[in-house]
Parts: sequence; C-alpha cells; structure tokens
Amino acid sequence: MGIRIAVMGVSAAGKSTVGRVLAERLGLPFRDADDLHPAANVAKMASGAALDDADREPWLDVVGAELEAANTGLVMACSALKRAYRDRLRAAAPSTVFVHLHGSHELLAARSGARSGHFMPPSLLDSQLATLEPLAPDEAGITVDVAGAPAEIVDRAVAALRPFMESVAPRP
Repeated sequence: MGIRIAVMGVSAAGKSTVGRVLAERLGLPFRDADDLHPAANVAKMASGAALDDADREPWLDVVGAELEAANTGLVMACSALKRAYRDRLRAAAPSTVFVHLHGSHELLAARSGARSGHFMPPSLLDSQLATLEPLAPDEAGITVDVAGAPAEIVDRAVAALRPFMESVAPRP
C-alpha cells in the first residue's frame, strides 16, 4: 500500500505546483481536487462567491473516495481548510496524511494576484484565510512554509514526511 497525501492550504499556497513536484519525487500519481468540483461550484467561485459547507460536502466525498481507491498511493491537492473537511476525507480514506502549505498573507496575496486563468479570484483569499483551521496535533500531517522555489518546498515536505512514509513502507 502506498501513502495517501493531501496537499492542503488556501488558494495560491501552491497546492497544485507543489503537489505535482511532490508526486513526481515520490513516484506517485497526482490529482487536483479542483478538477473534481461540480460545475456549479466552479461557477460560484468564479463569480467571487465562497463555497459553503453544503457545496463542499459532495465534493469532499468524491475526493475522499479517490484517495481511498488509490491503493498504490496518491498525492491530491485539496484545500481541506477546516478540520471538519479533513475529518470527512479521513472518514473515507483513514490513512491520509496532510501537508499544510503555509505562507504569509503578503506572499499568498502576491501569488494570487499574479495568477491568470484560475477560477478562484484573489478577492477570496481573505475569506479562505479566515476559514483556515491549521492542523491540530492529533491530525496526521505536517506544516511546510511555502517561501522559496517548489523544489525547496518539496525538499522540506519530503524530509518531514519520512516517518509517515516509513509507516506504509512494505515490510521485508
């Protein structure tokens, strides 16, 4: 069985970019949970409105099912901002480990403003930061600073993930 990793954080933290590099480094497939949103959710966010919990629940169920089905491991980029969202993902895929990408408001705002063609407008960053509940000590996961290049961020993540990876490594 491979490790199931959910790369979490607010918009512009680098979930997709870091997630892809992390998946490549670990030899795992990558999925972006944004691709699993129903069209109505994408349209709502594109209009500048934040999703509510009722919007997110069916989407989180699909994301959790994708994580659980990945028997050989998976890296999934998924905001998972609230503990309740992570609990819902863990209900479907109990072995999921979270990598919380954390950065300063200034860095995240600069990244958000520099993006083009993304359905999440920069105006929702403050809403996401207000919603964010960092990982609690009893949650399987790590927090990684997003300052620096993606390869540097992934280096920090891989080093911090070692204990989790060892726990799912095949035994001789």
